[in-house]
Parts: sequence; structure tokens; C-alpha cells
Amino acid sequence: MPAPFTPETVTIAQIAKMIDYSLLRPELTDDQIRAGCELAARYWVASLCVRPCDVARAAELLAGTDVLVGTIVGFPHGDSVTSTKVSEAWTAVEQGAHEIDMVLNIGRLRSGELAYVEADIRAVVDASGVPVKVILENAYLSDAEKVAGCQAAERAGAVFVKTSTGFAPSGATLEDLKLMRAAVSSKVGVKAAGGVRSLDTLLEMANIGVTRFGATAAQAILDDLAYRQKHGEPISATT
Repeated sequence: MPAPFTPETVTIAQIAKMIDYSLLRPELTDDQIRAGCELAARYWVASLCVRPCDVARAAELLAGTDVLVGTIVGFPHGDSVTSTKVSEAWTAVEQGAHEIDMVLNIGRLRSGELAYVEADIRAVVDASGVPVKVILENAYLSDAEKVAGCQAAERAGAVFVKTSTGFAPSGATLEDLKLMRAAVSSKVGVKAAGGVRSLDTLLEMANIGVTRFGATAAQAILDDLAYRQKHGEPISATT
């Protein structure tokens, strides 16, 4: 859909299919994971991104829906050896994951070891056989390192580059997203994560070319859109 994205020009289904609903906090219980699967199915988001230990359960609970199951590799620090990342990815796919969000090796990227970074990503891409989104963790990187990381991810076969894990000191910013969008070709998507908590933030980012969003606030974002389309104003203006 052409820009601009506004509450008047989008549908709830379009925005839902741009959201990866995230359930990654370490303290989440089985009941919270089950409730999250129910919410993901009810809102028909693009995917539910869960911890590796929850993949099999999520795949079972979301069977028969078009909600993909995603999970994480090398999370949140990216410093696992490549063979461990490969094993994590392979196991996740065997248990029902459709997408992988992997953290690149941040320290190696900052050290200028681009060949290592690229090979690390390519190994996960080749082993998993499913779309891989590469997390840069921009909070720790210079602009030049962000560009280099994005380009290494594209060369390695990643389908998305992603700003953040949500566990670093900062998350997605418009400046970083513009930089990342310019750093890769149109074949690679850009995913914003970390701080995408409102509809207005999501739409502003969509208008600069972001096509996927990691969010724990999926319900609030979609409910706000539904309310605005019915009443012409944000939920926050009336509550």
C-alpha cells in the first residue's frame, strides 16, 4: 500500500500482518504463553515470536491459523559460537518455527571482523531453511557498524534486518531505521523492535519503509486503530 500510512488509509488486517507479537521475557509463565497464543490468533498478527522453549507449544496452539511461529537464536547477546546458533535454529524449525530472529555477533562486528559476522549469519540461514531476521542491537553500534552489519546480513541471505532485541539500553529510532533502509536493497525488509508501543509510532515508522514490527503492545496498537476508525480519535484522548 502506498504511503502515507494513516489511521484512515490502513485496515486493521494490514497493520496486524506487520506485527510480530513478542513473548520473550524470561519470567513468562506457561499460562501467559498460552494466553499470548490466543491473543495472536484472535488478532491474526503476522507472527508470534516466543522463547525457544515455547516453540513446540506455540506451534500446537496456533495450528490451523495463519499466524506464524517465530523464535530467537543467540539471544540476547549474539555471542554464542556459530555451531550453537545453528543447533538452536535447526531445533526450532524441527519443533515448528517458521521464522528465526538471530542476534549477530556484536563484538565481532565492532571489531571489524565482517567475514566472521557474515559467515555466522549464513550458517544459520543455510541450516534453518526458513526466513531469518538479523538483529543488530543498534544501541551498541556506530552508524558505520550498523551499515556494515546490515550489508553483511544481506550478503548472507537474511530476509530482514532488525534494530534491537528489546533488552538493550535503547531500541528502534527513526534515524536508525532510515539508515538501515538505505543500507540494504529492496529485497531485504527492515524490522523495528524495542519501543514500538503505540499506533502513532508504528505508522511513522511504516512511512519510512519499515514493514515488520516486534511489539509486546500488539493488542493496544490494534485496539487503538479500531477505536480511531470508529470514533475518529485515539483511545488515549477519551480514557
